[in-house]
Amino acid sequence: MGIKFQWVFLVLTVQSLIVAGEFFKPFNVSYDGRAIIIDGTRRMLISGGIHYPRATPEMWPDLISKSKEGGVDVIETYVFWNGHEPVRGQYNFEGRYNIVKFVKQVGSGGLYLFLRIGPYVCAEWNFGGFPVWLRDIPGIEFRTDNIPFKEEMQRFVKKIVDLMREESLFSWQGGPIIMLQIENEYGNIESSYGPKGKAYMRWAAEMAVGLDAGVPWVMYTCNGYYCDGFKPNSKKKPIVWTEHWDGWYTNWGDRVPHRPAEDIAFAVARFFQRGGSFQNYYMYFGGTNFGRTAGGPNIITSYDYDAPIDEYGLLRQPKWGHLKDLHAAIKLCEPALVAVNSPHYIKLGPKQEAHVYSYNGSKCSAFLANIDEHNSATVKFRNQAYTLPPWSVSILPDCRNTAFNTAKIGVQTSIKTVGMDVASYSHDPTPLKLMAPYEVDYISKTWKFVREPIGVWSDSNFTYQGILEHLNVTKDQSDYLWYSTRKDLMLFTSKFFVLQLSALILSCFSIREGQNSMPLS
Repeated sequence: MGIKFQWVFLVLTVQSLIVAGEFFKPFNVSYDGRAIIIDGTRRMLISGGIHYPRATPEMWPDLISKSKEGGVDVIETYVFWNGHEPVRGQYNFEGRYNIVKFVKQVGSGGLYLFLRIGPYVCAEWNFGGFPVWLRDIPGIEFRTDNIPFKEEMQRFVKKIVDLMREESLFSWQGGPIIMLQIENEYGNIESSYGPKGKAYMRWAAEMAVGLDAGVPWVMYTCNGYYCDGFKPNSKKKPIVWTEHWDGWYTNWGDRVPHRPAEDIAFAVARFFQRGGSFQNYYMYFGGTNFGRTAGGPNIITSYDYDAPIDEYGLLRQPKWGHLKDLHAAIKLCEPALVAVNSPHYIKLGPKQEAHVYSYNGSKCSAFLANIDEHNSATVKFRNQAYTLPPWSVSILPDCRNTAFNTAKIGVQTSIKTVGMDVASYSHDPTPLKLMAPYEVDYISKTWKFVREPIGVWSDSNFTYQGILEHLNVTKDQSDYLWYSTRKDLMLFTSKFFVLQLSALILSCFSIREGQNSMPLS
């Protein structure tokens, strides 16, 4: 995860509408400097992240339905390489990894899909999505201008693009997929690779476009808690927010993170106020790290993420409802937002401002912001007074009447929260400052120890002198590599040697107790 990066939409030639799909009338997707263009129309798009392997297939339809009801237009997901190709050349598209079924259900639900192929995904997922066999390829170096890595990466990315095309899942085929992503958060590490990193980025862009998917590719945009100040690297590209962190993951032993709904709504409203066009919640549903899929170190099984839909598929109130109201207000503004390329800025006070989207007097929407963290403010806008709570945005779809204010929650809460002042957050807080914990009393205060049997031999046991590299032995089939040691002693008859032998036996017994079960992880 990174904070703010430059980003790029990759130029492509949109294919003709040649195959009719079963979800939508086939449509083209393009973009300009203001927005993504769906079937010739600029759109302001709300996206929600749902990782298909972090839920059971039986949950997918309900999660998609609740996302749509919450005002989401697009479902976003990564593609998990190590889940789909656990053994080189042997693919898995069944069960929780039935990505085709998931994409089709998104389309059946009337939503679009943003498919982030990567294939490096991070996502607090085991090895960031890379299959463990990848590291055993001779001469390989990950995520740089390295031929073995590029060959494997291209092979998998092509596999996914071809699969989506074969199933008629791209927009021009009548499917839900409107956008793809190649690589992920490379801005964090590109400089460390020097010229080879830049060469790799150019290659990845050219490789992706060459697959002729027929929809735009995104490489990297803005990921973080606030992205209203982010600008793309070209005025010909819209402002996209690929990861809005509406919560955070939980580590073993830490408190459960919580980000208030008011602060999330403030960040979203400011993003669209200042020219944003596509915003994706990371996550809208977090789900569960089944099996050994949790990345690390120390990430727990739950990937709830304090998302609007909780780990069990239930609505988290007031977050889900408050954001639903926000989305409805933004949709009321959409005709004005897409009608102009940029808003008119008005300073209303020391820490108060307005952005007005107006077109020929027939369309007008305004956002009034108070970025003062502690104090309310009454401002005058178009000869009318408006009172703005601290750290809030009021949305006026008709430039007159307030449809929504980010600090005023109108839905019932369903969580037990600590008392907190949303206005206490600065515009660019640290994650720790944002993550106020729930009050919980069910976390154990002490550790529990379990003795496991040792010295149990099986067909997988072998003898080796020395210490082995963990993954070379386990091949990611276990988090543990167990060592057993044995000490052979000679028996002497001399009284002197018997005394020495007794001391040696005690010493070796201590060594055996300490070394018989040594987990390396």
